[in-house]
Amino acid sequence: MATDNRPWYWIPLLNFASGFPYVIIISVSVLMYKNLGISNEDIGFYTSLLYLPWVIKPLWSPFIDLHGTKRNWFLSMQLFISIAFLLVGFIIPTSQFFLLSLSIFWVAAFASASNDVASDGFYMLALSKDQQSFFLGIRSTFYRASMLTGNGLIILLAGYLEHHYANTQKAWSYTMISVGLVMIFLTIYNYFSTPKKELTLETVVKEEKNFSTVFASFFKKKQIGLILAFILLFRLGESQLLKMLTPFLVDKKTVGGLELTTENVGLIYGTFGLIALTIGGILGGIAISKKGLGYCMLPMILIMHLPIIGFVLLAHFQPTTLINLNLDLNLFTIDWSFNPYITAVVIIEQLGYGIGFAAFMMYLIYVAEGESKTSHYSIATGFMALGMMLPGMLSGYIQEYLGYGNFFIWVFLATIPGIILSRYLIFPKDFGKKSEQEKTN
Repeated sequence: MATDNRPWYWIPLLNFASGFPYVIIISVSVLMYKNLGISNEDIGFYTSLLYLPWVIKPLWSPFIDLHGTKRNWFLSMQLFISIAFLLVGFIIPTSQFFLLSLSIFWVAAFASASNDVASDGFYMLALSKDQQSFFLGIRSTFYRASMLTGNGLIILLAGYLEHHYANTQKAWSYTMISVGLVMIFLTIYNYFSTPKKELTLETVVKEEKNFSTVFASFFKKKQIGLILAFILLFRLGESQLLKMLTPFLVDKKTVGGLELTTENVGLIYGTFGLIALTIGGILGGIAISKKGLGYCMLPMILIMHLPIIGFVLLAHFQPTTLINLNLDLNLFTIDWSFNPYITAVVIIEQLGYGIGFAAFMMYLIYVAEGESKTSHYSIATGFMALGMMLPGMLSGYIQEYLGYGNFFIWVFLATIPGIILSRYLIFPKDFGKKSEQEKTN
């Protein structure tokens, strides 16, 4: 163990630095492009392509394991991501901002996926098994905190700048420059806080040298065809919902949207919604630990998908009731007006999503059980990302053809194949349930 290793100093912000670029590239970019006048078709198609690095991440992860140290990898990637976000900020005011910024985001996505691989590997090399278990919750908490920062504070900043400058391009330019500065701070902090030395695991190196064998062994698992179909189809509805939800929230009511401001989205979806998502994930984990995955799978999947009906209702009724909040922050005052019905639907949907997604991720852990657990889990999550990317690419075209009301009906129907397939999966019913010995410890 490295003598300069103080996990409480480096684990929180190292994991924050993994989630923050992801939420900016995958989620915040959607609202940015929408506010900058990009069509739903282009937003859905091109921002979904940004999932690709996370889809194929397992293919180059062995290269990261075999060349250089994990610390050098994640520091280099974080610096690269910082520069990429700064460049996006400077490019936004130009006439070719869409193509240029997408290209930079795409390259930054590869750097972000590589940062994830290196950070995960460093975590396993720098800590003992007991420490890894202890800090697992801390990692998850700060990863979720990065989501809250991106979907909440960054979007609130963009909304404030939009009103302050009355210029959307300038507002998002300054916002992305701010994002780049945050990443620079994280990179510098991680440079000084992370251990300078890391263990070398010969067993890991030997395993990755035979990665082709490890990769092939994944496809020899029982029910592999059904497993892959379930992984790819489980998020068929969600993948489209996530891409078109932000455009729905900010689009004009004349085209079926809810006409919210950027601040509204940041407050409702990025703050209240993400808190609900976190609570849902905790509740889902508790339920599985008490009852086992077999007992919880179907109820938790239904809890995840049924709230989509709320968006069908919002698209149909387009509620206009507003609650006004005034926040005096000394330097400036923010006036928030939000709709209680929209807020309630988002909170319920995110709470249900957190609960249901916990069941899905627990199943992926089961799929990865056995030899080469780490590599197999990486492969499974790669297929999960593929299941998000392909439907998301078509979501904008489907929404434009159907309109928002019918689109959300389609999204709800798209959840049915995953529900049906889940009933044919074979796994221990008590998988994930705490044993009596664990309960007493």
